[in-house]
Amino acid sequence: MKEPQNLYRTLFTSTFMLSAFTFGGGYVIVPLMRKKFVEKLKWIDDEEMLNMISIAQSSPGALAVNTSVILGYKLKGIKGALVTVLGTILPPLLLLSLISLFYASFRDNALVSSVLSTMQAGVAAIILHVVYTMTRSILTSKNLTSALILFTSFLLVILFQVPILPVLILSALAGFLPDLSMIKEGESHDAVS
Repeated sequence: MKEPQNLYRTLFTSTFMLSAFTFGGGYVIVPLMRKKFVEKLKWIDDEEMLNMISIAQSSPGALAVNTSVILGYKLKGIKGALVTVLGTILPPLLLLSLISLFYASFRDNALVSSVLSTMQAGVAAIILHVVYTMTRSILTSKNLTSALILFTSFLLVILFQVPILPVLILSALAGFLPDLSMIKEGESHDAVS
């Protein structure tokens, strides 16, 4: 990892700018975070980013905020997490505070309604790109367990309309059990040695 002179400032300004100029929530911010922190700054790799997104999605709260906290913590511990979460939540907090002052005017404005409706199409395209990128990453990793979890989860949610929480719990268990058996196998091997 290449570390700049002032990593905290770079963390704050990066998350602040991403949050300030991105509309559509976590699924829009996360690919931009990947582009910034994986491709441009090279502070983490694709696998680490995918793991962060997985943890952030299964945690309560906003995806962008959760991912920022995990990223900041990985790079600089508690202080890094505080800096990135502040950078992520400050723009929407300021914008919503400003909008709340003029809410009645915005609510009835046809132009604002039209712009927001049009932006939905762009957000949908970005979300599809995230799905494509994450699926490709899982399938190219040649990890059979991850691919099976991906397709099983998709079928459970889309075809059988199983609620997300049980699917997340089952996916976590399916991913964790092989590792648990390897850990126990390693412990029993160490005990014999």
